[in-house]
Amino acid sequence: MRMSQLFSKTLREAPAGADNKGYEYLLRAGFIRQLGAGIFSLLPLGYSSVKNIEQIIREEMDAIGGQEILMPVVNPADIWKETGRFYSIDREMSRFQDRVGRDMVLAMTHEEVVTDIARFEIDSYKRMPQLVYQIQTKWRDDPRPRAGLIRVREFTMKDSYSFDTDQAGLDKQYAAHYLAYFKIFGRTGLSTIVVGADSGMMGGKISHEYMYLSPIGEDTIITCDACSYTANRQVAAFRKEYFAEEMKELEKVHTPECPTIEALAEYLKISTKLTAKAVFMVGTFIDDTNGEEEQRLVVGVIRGDLEIEENKLQNAAKANALRSAHSEEILAAGIVPGYGSVIGIRQDKILVIADDSVAKSNNLVAGANEEGYHYLNSNFARDWNGTVADIASAQSGYACSECGGTLKSSKGVEVGNIFQLGTRYSESMDCYYQDENGIQKPVIMGSYGIGVGRLLACLAEEYHDELGLNLPITVAPYQVHLVSLVKDAEIAEKIYRTLIDAGITVLYDDRKESAGVKFADADLIGLPIRITLGNRSLKEGKVEVKVRSNPDEQLSFDLATLVDKMRVLIKRLENQITDSMHLEEWKPEK
Repeated sequence: MRMSQLFSKTLREAPAGADNKGYEYLLRAGFIRQLGAGIFSLLPLGYSSVKNIEQIIREEMDAIGGQEILMPVVNPADIWKETGRFYSIDREMSRFQDRVGRDMVLAMTHEEVVTDIARFEIDSYKRMPQLVYQIQTKWRDDPRPRAGLIRVREFTMKDSYSFDTDQAGLDKQYAAHYLAYFKIFGRTGLSTIVVGADSGMMGGKISHEYMYLSPIGEDTIITCDACSYTANRQVAAFRKEYFAEEMKELEKVHTPECPTIEALAEYLKISTKLTAKAVFMVGTFIDDTNGEEEQRLVVGVIRGDLEIEENKLQNAAKANALRSAHSEEILAAGIVPGYGSVIGIRQDKILVIADDSVAKSNNLVAGANEEGYHYLNSNFARDWNGTVADIASAQSGYACSECGGTLKSSKGVEVGNIFQLGTRYSESMDCYYQDENGIQKPVIMGSYGIGVGRLLACLAEEYHDELGLNLPITVAPYQVHLVSLVKDAEIAEKIYRTLIDAGITVLYDDRKESAGVKFADADLIGLPIRITLGNRSLKEGKVEVKVRSNPDEQLSFDLATLVDKMRVLIKRLENQITDSMHLEEWKPEK
């Protein structure tokens, strides 16, 4: 490609709203342009990189037996109603009606569609196992798009789906994806870790996320160096201490101006560990058969030294959504904000979830639902009741639930996920097969996703310096940036054609610009190898070669051996990526 004909142009300054360097450089280098909030166009350079990423994905998916298909992004709502997700997914899913009034949706993911296909294509155990995948556009009306391609509303995703007769078959496909994902991310040059995760709206019991650790990430990852325990904080567990002792009599005491746990503990001269903290939320509950919506007050009760993990609370409550309760909603339940608890409160219209830290500790100080008063010696099961669940948020410094080591936290961006769906979709959509004995059984399913645009964004965040991008050679839009500073266009054209004919991808800067402008653009776009054609070096039959990832490496190649030397250099850079790959295998727990 000649830069004089390139559709996009570089920008000297970062556009407004570029809130991280990777995003800034993708914009300035002309890889992407924003159309609206969370909606981006891929320009030629960006699309070339995305196609390189997609090719890696295709190769690894094909290697584990995947067959590529393509499913529509516009879906009849009927299939989503069959699984109940038409009603249970909030406003992130866009719903509309076609011209005859039929309910339609824009697909966020394709479990319903692929199950609808499978129930017609798979009718016998002889037709399994099966694995299909697609690389296709999705739409999720995210309320808070940010960081360029990191969090968008329209996105490209690789999603694959497995079909098996039993759990052993699903485990095999799950393990194949687990390893294949490490190969995909490794070949792109992105270092990731895998963490235990919440299945969320996807359903199923087992899921993992692939995380790129970065300060720009929104997910908090909890890890233990002592035993390699790793999990998203949404589901992370930790070792808790309990304060079990003989129950004492409940006693109301005056606690003036103590609306917070900290003020209460200071006033009573006790540790916050000896208090019970109530957090008030409003949950949205939807009947997945008719879409009728109900809102209920959800009270999470936890020991005062801990914090509630909202995702855990939502799962324990089986709510579709949670939000903080307003003061009037709390008061309507007979609870006094700042001094609230569920002691003495009618619980038929509220849902109480108690963390095990409270359920297994005795004689805690709790609110008395009266301004300026608390109860001493409150006890779960004697003074109040609720559903017991782990709703505590793991934090850095806590004890690991596996080995007792010290937990650490870091930020990460989710670039891939894998789910064991089981029969969640096959049973609800009547996707059954006939086994060897003629018995009808539900198909066992798995679902596996990779965000293609988000992967490019993470690579841009990982591979840049103060001058611009520095994408790995496996995903860069071109392998070589040919910069001509000579007046003789014919010799530059000949070298360009020679490289192209040798199968080397080249971006050729043939513009009538100064050397400074050309070098600045080359650094900004950041192709792996730069060949500079200068009058002095050409007179000596040589060209200057620079490796973008190692600015100190200045090379000089003879024109006569240029193609051979370039092939060796390209192979070296490719090997640097593959040699640094981190691979892990997954094995089902026995």
